[in-house]
Amino acid sequence: MATDITVTHRLTEEILGFIEAGVDADLSDEQFNDYSMQLFALQYANNAIFREFCDAKKVKPGDVSRWQDVPMVYNDVFKTHLVASFPLEQSVMACLTGGTTSLTQRGRIFRDEDGKRLVFGANRMMTGSYLFPDFEEGKRCRILILAPSPEMAPSMGMAIGMDQTRQAFGTSDSMFLLGKTGIDVKNLLKALRESEASGVPVALIGATAAYVYFFQSCRRKKIKFKLPPGSRVCDGGGYRGRFGVVTRDDYYAMVKEILDIPETHCVNVLGEAETATNLFDDALRRHVKGLPPRQRTRPVPPWSRVLAMNIDDLSPLPDGEVGLLAHWDLANVPTVLAVITDNLGYTTDNGTGCEMVGRAKLENGKVSPLPDEDRTMGPMGDSTIFRMLEAYTNFSIDLKMRFAKDPKVEQPAVREEIDARPGSVASCPQVVDEILVSQASAEAAHERDRSLNAFKDQTERPLEWYVEEAKKQKLSDHPAGLQSEKDTTKKDT
Repeated sequence: MATDITVTHRLTEEILGFIEAGVDADLSDEQFNDYSMQLFALQYANNAIFREFCDAKKVKPGDVSRWQDVPMVYNDVFKTHLVASFPLEQSVMACLTGGTTSLTQRGRIFRDEDGKRLVFGANRMMTGSYLFPDFEEGKRCRILILAPSPEMAPSMGMAIGMDQTRQAFGTSDSMFLLGKTGIDVKNLLKALRESEASGVPVALIGATAAYVYFFQSCRRKKIKFKLPPGSRVCDGGGYRGRFGVVTRDDYYAMVKEILDIPETHCVNVLGEAETATNLFDDALRRHVKGLPPRQRTRPVPPWSRVLAMNIDDLSPLPDGEVGLLAHWDLANVPTVLAVITDNLGYTTDNGTGCEMVGRAKLENGKVSPLPDEDRTMGPMGDSTIFRMLEAYTNFSIDLKMRFAKDPKVEQPAVREEIDARPGSVASCPQVVDEILVSQASAEAAHERDRSLNAFKDQTERPLEWYVEEAKKQKLSDHPAGLQSEKDTTKKDT
C-alpha cells in the first residue's frame, strides 16, 4: 500500500502544533491516545518491517485502543533493518546508529522532510525550554561545542543535533572545538578567556567524556576560569570511564572548580537516534523559574510518553522502579511510534518525568527473545519482544534494588559504559573517546578513523542502494528474529 501523503502531512502539521505550543502545554491523554492510534494505523500500513513485527504479535490497528498497547519495537532492530514508514526515495536526512554490525549496509535511521521538521522542531523546543529557559525569543549567545562537527561525522546524531543548537541559539562566533586530533585547546582557552574578560556569558555543549578529559587536563596544569554569571554547560552521550571513575557529583564539582559554573547551570541531555525527542534534566529551568531544587529528573513533553518496563516481562513499572525505558513519541511519524531502548531508568512524578541510571547490554552480541505475554508459544515460535539480560557492571543488582526502593538514594557512580559489538560502528560517545586519546594510542587512532570513515561512507552511499536493500529485508533476518530457538531453518532473504 502506498503511503497516504495527505494523512502524513496532516499528522505532521498537527503534531508540530502540539510541539510549538511548548513543554507546559496541555495535551490530554485522550488526544495523545487518538493521535497514537492514527500513527499506529499509518505506520502499520506503510512500514513493512513494523507490519511483520505486529503480525507476529497478532496485533494490528483496531485490535487495541490504548497507546500503551501499540507494539514496542526494540531499538536493536534499527541497527539491522531500515525501519521507515515512508518511501525511502523521499529521504532527506539519515543518522547512523551506534552498535551497527555492518559498516556498509544497515543501521541508518531515515527521515523525510516531514520527519526532519518534526525532529528539529521537537529538539529546538526542548533545548530552548531546558538549556536556555531564560532566553527571550531571538536571544543568542556564543556556543562552544566539544563534539564532532557534521563535516567530520555527517551522519552522527550528536553532530547534527549540536549543529542545530548552534544555528538556533548561537552567535556567529560559535564553533566546534573537537577535531580529528582532539580538543582544539588553543581556541577553547582563548574563547573562555574572552568570556571572562568581556563578562559575556557562554554556553558549552558537548560529549560528557570531552569535558572530563578537558577538566582533568586543566587540573594538572592548574588552569581555572571564572566565567560570567549566566554561563552554562550541557553534556550528553554518557561517560564510559575511559579517564577514571567520575561520578555525576564529581563532574559537577569539576565544572564549578574549572569554570566557576554552578550546578544549577549544568544540564544533561539524553538522546536516542531511534526516537525523535531528546530529554533534558530540569535543574536550570527550575532555577530560572525560582522553584526549589530537587533531585534531577527529565520532564517528558506533552507529545511523548515514557514508561519503565520490567526487564523480565516488559510490564510497566510504578514510579521509582528501574526497568528498560520505553518511549511513545508522536514526533516519530517517519519511523514507529513506540520504541523500547536499552536504557535502564525509572519514571517520576506520576510518569511525567524519568531518569536514566545506566544501560542494559547484549548477551554474547545477541538479544534474547521473550515469549509473548499473552501466548506462551505462537505460530512463529518465540515472539518479537526483546529484552536485555543484565545491567552494566557499574550498575549492580544491588544498586538497582536500592533505586527501586528509593529513587532519592544518591548514586555512588554514574559512569555509563556502552559496550558495542566487536567490529561494529562505535556509538557517538565511543567515537569521542577514541578522538580524545588518538594522539597517544595507535589503536585508538585506528578505531577513530574506522568509525569516522563509516559515518562518511554511510552518507556517501547512494540512496537508491538503501531503497533496494529495504525491499529485500524481513524482520526474521534479525539476530533474535521471529524464529523459535528450536527453528533453525534458514530463511530466504
